[in-house]
Amino acid sequence: MRKIITFISIFIIAFCINAHKTQAIDTPPTASADGVVLMDKNTGQILYSKNLDTQYPPASTTKIMTALLTLENCNLNDVVTVGKNAVNVDGSKVYLFEGEKLTIKDLLHALLLQSANDSAIALSEHISGSTKEFVNLMNKKAKELGCKHTNFVNPHGLYDDKHRTTARDLGLILRELSKHSEFKEIATTSIYYINPTNKETKKRPIWNKDKLIQKKSKYYYEGCEGGKTGYTIQSKHSFVATATRNNKSLIAILLHDQKHTYWDDVVKLFDYGFNNYTRETLYTKNQILCNYKVTNNLKIPILASEDFYYLKRKDAKDAPELKIDDKSLISKFFSKGDIILTGNIIYKNQNLGKVNLVSGTNYFSNTLPLKALYKLSDKQRKALIVCIPLLLILIIGIILAVKKSKNNNINY
Repeated sequence: MRKIITFISIFIIAFCINAHKTQAIDTPPTASADGVVLMDKNTGQILYSKNLDTQYPPASTTKIMTALLTLENCNLNDVVTVGKNAVNVDGSKVYLFEGEKLTIKDLLHALLLQSANDSAIALSEHISGSTKEFVNLMNKKAKELGCKHTNFVNPHGLYDDKHRTTARDLGLILRELSKHSEFKEIATTSIYYINPTNKETKKRPIWNKDKLIQKKSKYYYEGCEGGKTGYTIQSKHSFVATATRNNKSLIAILLHDQKHTYWDDVVKLFDYGFNNYTRETLYTKNQILCNYKVTNNLKIPILASEDFYYLKRKDAKDAPELKIDDKSLISKFFSKGDIILTGNIIYKNQNLGKVNLVSGTNYFSNTLPLKALYKLSDKQRKALIVCIPLLLILIIGIILAVKKSKNNNINY
């Protein structure tokens, strides 16, 4: 009897432990920030969100857009001459001097590690000639990235009622920025020294404020590839970061946080994403996805042009769907391996990305010249494609020569 009771007790305890683990994995963490997004960096898939499209002032997380445009338009060794507008800006700064010459690398470290507003102004004027023109560039880039609720009015994030963005939009900007390897290199640097310049004889140290990359911090997060803090009295606390573990790359955005709890919250968000989701292969390169109808009597195989991965929640049973952008191919001609269509990967009402679709066979429309080409080999077709323009040039030359000859005969 005692053995039976012991066995039942062990079973109940084990059941409770497993139930607790399941609940802990399945329940998304709470975050005190008003705008929150956890995003798959590779596809832009939203894994968790709160008020993802509500506008808030972003404070110094604005600087990730400034950094992005700098990396797109400059080389790290380019030299910048600091103007008076940079020297006179308010807020956090590294106290640059008017006329001081520094490299883009120096200014980016000051921008991302020290959150230097003077660096933001110096970079903006170097790239666009004026802060006003640089802001136009910021908003143009935001639209290109798909940011629908963003309006920048400065390159540093000092409060302005019209300076607004959303958690989703910041995620899209950080996703693009993290494609530049220089961002990870700079943003994960613990301390950086600006060497003596034409205006300063001493080295200037710059310390990184991101606790996720500081190994002695209790918030140190293995796999963190950079982040950016932000704060003003009106904008409250904000933080953005990206991390990679086990071939999974995540982006976390915390916007307009009243309580300054983003260090705890970002760790919980990353843990939730890495523990709850697995990286799944949806398609592999050259995998047949469907047979596409060209005519009533003809279907051609459509293949994936590349591998496609997504993050799948461990308890999910459904999978993304491919929606092909239909278009008529009846009058076209193409060879095996040519890109002929595009498709969108849709999952839970989210577009995970656009994929190019290639033909699995040769196809030529039913016109006589093209139909004859179908019987030729690939080498023969390529040779013919090269020869046709040359033949046309030769024919035109003959026609012109004949006309000239006739004109000469008339003159005689």
